[in-house]
This record gives sequence, C-alpha cells and structure tokens, in this order.
Amino acid sequence: MQFLHNLSSPVRQYLLVTGNYWAFTLTDGALRMLVLLHFHELGYSPLQIALLFLFYEFFGVVTNLIGGWLGARFGLNRTMNLGLALQVAALSMLLVPSQYLSVPLVMAAQALSGIAKDLNKMSAKSSIKLLVPDGASGSLYRWVALLTGSKNALKGLGFFLGGALLALLDFHGAIATMAAALGGVWLLSLKYLKQDLGKAKAKSRFRDIFSKSPAVNILSAARLLLFASRDVWFVIALPIFLASQFGWSHWQVGAFLALWVIGYGIVQTQAPKITSIGSALPPDGRAAFLWAAVLAIAPAAIAVALHKGMDAQIAVLGGLLLFAVLFAVNSSLHSYLIVAYAREDGVSMDVGFYYMANAAGRLLGTLLSGWVFQTMGLVACLLISSGFLLLTALISLALPRHKTRDRKAIRLSRS
Repeated sequence: MQFLHNLSSPVRQYLLVTGNYWAFTLTDGALRMLVLLHFHELGYSPLQIALLFLFYEFFGVVTNLIGGWLGARFGLNRTMNLGLALQVAALSMLLVPSQYLSVPLVMAAQALSGIAKDLNKMSAKSSIKLLVPDGASGSLYRWVALLTGSKNALKGLGFFLGGALLALLDFHGAIATMAAALGGVWLLSLKYLKQDLGKAKAKSRFRDIFSKSPAVNILSAARLLLFASRDVWFVIALPIFLASQFGWSHWQVGAFLALWVIGYGIVQTQAPKITSIGSALPPDGRAAFLWAAVLAIAPAAIAVALHKGMDAQIAVLGGLLLFAVLFAVNSSLHSYLIVAYAREDGVSMDVGFYYMANAAGRLLGTLLSGWVFQTMGLVACLLISSGFLLLTALISLALPRHKTRDRKAIRLSRS
C-alpha cells in the first residue's frame, strides 16, 4: 500500500472512499442476485421474492435519517466502516446450514444489509463535499457524477458476479467468498481512512436530523418522487412482465437488468458533459426542472405505445433505453445538487436527510409496483410513473437558480 502514501491527502482519501463504495456495491448487487436466484430455485413466486427485500428498503429510510446525525457526531470514517462491518455480518448470517435458511432469517439479513448500504452510501457522498476545495463546483459535479455512475455500473456487474458465484461455488460458497473479500476491505479502511472525516465542529443534536435548509427540503421531496417514479414499474412490474409476456428466462431477465443498470451508471458518469451543453455554469434548479419534465415523457410514451397496440418488445425495450439515459442524468444532477446545497459543517446530516427521502421513494415505488401491476397492469404503473415525474418537475421549480448576472457574465466571456 506504499502508493497510497505517495498521493496527496485529498486524492488518497477519495480513492479510499471510492474503493470502499465500489467493493460494497459489488457485494450488494451480487447478494441481491444470489437471493433472487436461490429462492426462485426453491419455488418462490416473484412477488414473494420481492417481499424478501421489503425490510432492505424500509430500513434505508430509518438509516439515512439517523446515519447523517451519526456521521456528523462521530465522523464519516466511523459510519463508513460500520457499514462495511454490518454488510460482513449480514453475509455471515446467511452461512447457516440450508435447513435453517428461513424467510425470517433472510429478511433480517436483508434488513441489516439495507442499513449497511445506506450508511456506506451516505458516508461516501458526504465525504466528497469535504475533499473538494471550496468554490470548485465544476470539480465537485464531476467527482460526484463519477462516484454515483461507477456505483451503479458496479451494481449491475454485481448481478453478473452473483450469478457466476452461484454457478461456480453454490450459495454458501458464494456468500463465504464475498464475506471474506469485504472483510479484507474493511480492515484496510480501518487502517487508512482519515480519522474524524466529516465530524461536525459543533456538537450535533438529534433533533437536527430534519434539515432546516429550504433547498435541501425541496430537493429531497423531488428525489422521493423521482425514485418512486422509477421503482413503481422497474422493481417488480418490469421483471415479471419480461418473463410472462416475452417468455424470457430468469437468467435473461437478470442479465438484461444488469446491462441496463451498467449502462445507466455509465451515462451518469457523463452527466456533467451532457448538462453543460449550452452552459458553462453548473446545473441549478432550472436544469432540475427541465430534465425532470423531459423524463416524464418517456414512461407516458411507453404506456401510449402499449395501449395503441405497438409491438411490446419495441415499445418496452426501446422506451427503457430512453428512460435509462434521461433518468441517469436526473439522478446524477440531483446527487450533485444535494452535495452543493449541504452545509460543510455537518454535511452528513443534510445528505442523510436527502437519502432518507431517496429510500422512502424506493419503498413507495416498490410497494406500488407489486400492487398496481397485480391489479391494473404495466400501463397503469407507467402512467403513475409519469405523474410522479411531473410532480418532480413542479417541485423543482422552487429550487435555487443561478442569478441572471451570472449567465450574462458567461455569455460576455464567450463573446
């Protein structure tokens, strides 16, 4: 690890934070695929399998709310390392003999994994704010986009990893391998991650977990609806639709979703270039409104195409590609804005509150996805998605915008 000592402190810490996040994300995606495939082999229906992940999403809401306060009070290095340790514990819970691998045990392990994931994510996103110099908003946007996009690409790769490990090592062998590898990452993080990173100078009070920043609150509401708009049709409705309507095998469905997530992550890393077209300023509330409004068209267009009798594979798969690009830009833009809006002293509290809203959106979307698809079908899920996105755009109108003189200065500098 000599090369770490030869790097500047901010770069070294960024690489450590990113490495932790990447390692965790790989195991997170792989674990989900392992549970999906293993319990499918045991004869569980798709809806029953989806319910195994209910606590994973629910505890994300709680963890982000409390985790931000923990990060501000004790330091982001501790919350990140705690997340890694809890994921190792969650994996270890699944190493019991097969006869004891009950649904309640898997739900408990998933709950612990959900807590671990959101502690790790909140810590990683908050740390970037502290590692980029003040005023370097362009660099901040690029660093956040790279971290966010690479995470999603690796989560998709984790789906492949889970399937490959299951085929090569069986369920218990795959879980043991991931637990050992992540345990090694945790030990390195304990040794090298900077002490007191992100610890607030003033003592953080528990009642401060609710943000007092109007910009953070507005963005959090928009984020909740943005992720509910995706998961209301993507989490349960889409995989079942692909399997039942197109006759795809579970391997085909899993591989397609993995490729979708990888592509979505790659687009996220390019979001700064995409949103900077026509403007040298970093994105603001106006950009958040415009991109959300454009995204609202995608699920509505898919719904209309299906209703009009267009070939379902063309409508759904083509619409999914468009949705992936537009959603990736929206997500990356939001991820930059929360880090930009968050106060530097106690950054994790604002970021934690925001990701609490993110988790609440995923939970709402997951619950609606199963119920609406079962009662009304995919078209209804898509229309609800479009409605959520229109609300996201309207809420984004209240976000701060660059002052007019800033835009004029940019134009003059180009002329």
